[in-house]
Amino acid sequence: MKGFAPDEFRARVAGLQGGMAAAGIDALLLTTPPDVFYVTGFLTRFWESPARPWFVVVPAGGAPVAVIPTIGADLMGKTWIGDIRTWTAPDLIDDGVSLLGDTLAGLVAPAGRIGLPIGHETHLRMPLADFLRLQSSLAPREFVDSTDILRRVREVKSPAEVDRIRTICAVADRAFARVPEIAPPGVALDHVFREFQRLLLQEGADWVPYLAGGAGPGGYGDVISPADARPLSPGDVLMLDTGAVKAGYFCDFDRNWAVGDAGDASRRAYETLYAATEAGLAAARPGATAADLFHAMHRVIGQDGDAGRLGHGLGLSLTEWPSIIPTDHTVMREGMVMTLEPGLEIAPGRIMVHEENIVIRNGGAELLSARAPAELPVLE
Repeated sequence: MKGFAPDEFRARVAGLQGGMAAAGIDALLLTTPPDVFYVTGFLTRFWESPARPWFVVVPAGGAPVAVIPTIGADLMGKTWIGDIRTWTAPDLIDDGVSLLGDTLAGLVAPAGRIGLPIGHETHLRMPLADFLRLQSSLAPREFVDSTDILRRVREVKSPAEVDRIRTICAVADRAFARVPEIAPPGVALDHVFREFQRLLLQEGADWVPYLAGGAGPGGYGDVISPADARPLSPGDVLMLDTGAVKAGYFCDFDRNWAVGDAGDASRRAYETLYAATEAGLAAARPGATAADLFHAMHRVIGQDGDAGRLGHGLGLSLTEWPSIIPTDHTVMREGMVMTLEPGLEIAPGRIMVHEENIVIRNGGAELLSARAPAELPVLE
């Protein structure tokens, strides 16, 4: 799958610059993998190394400027970005700080404002000491919060972005369909995890940065644990939850199976979660809020849980804003990609969760993941 056309990035940058103009922001500083990819198309797993910071500056007008280590110049040169400024990194004395400062000083007047995402679900991917140096060198220029500017633009996916998420969802759908090949009763859970990652890669995922799940009698204890060597036993419920990546975009959904035989409590829990998801699908339309989706699913579940939320945004990150919680009043808009993730407690210490990926449409939610079966499937 090839990269996006330059016009895709120009539209994204124009959206950000519109928000910047309204907020009186003269430049936007981006430092994280999703934000840098969003405006440049720079896709690499080299971010796994914490040894080098990477910077992209979005000016008030025109194309972004990349301020990056020399090792990334060739790859960045394959994107639509023309202004690429580099330093040899790591530099233990001045790791790009002076170069970044000079770049910002050339774009922002002394009385100007530089936007930086500093709100919920953001982080600064550079040493704090270096940021304090940068801030001091650029005074009296002011750093201000730009979280909402990024959110409002990034939360609505373009048709090309939706196509990428749909593609990785289809990859995961095919891998989930093959789980009976790798998860017969008696096989160890850690073996299932390894084999499921293999299936995802075989079906077309570029990599699998997230895989969690659980298995236990009638349910499982949590949804974030790594696997152990416990064998799958009759009466267990197995759940696999994956965030696989294709061309930079994530899927994030799970599937449940009974091992050998589904007990009545497990079947009823699964049916309740299926019905809760149906309620979420019906509520997920433009004009509804994230809180509306929460209440629609929560009414069906009929119990309070402590998972924190019943879904979230999805895209360049495994989880994005907004959160489907009762206090998030973010309004759904056409093109937003969300997960619906109701969960319930079956018995003390035993839960079940279900998750689907959708895109908000004017005519109602469109499933990006293939809808799970209405009845709990059985592994034999």
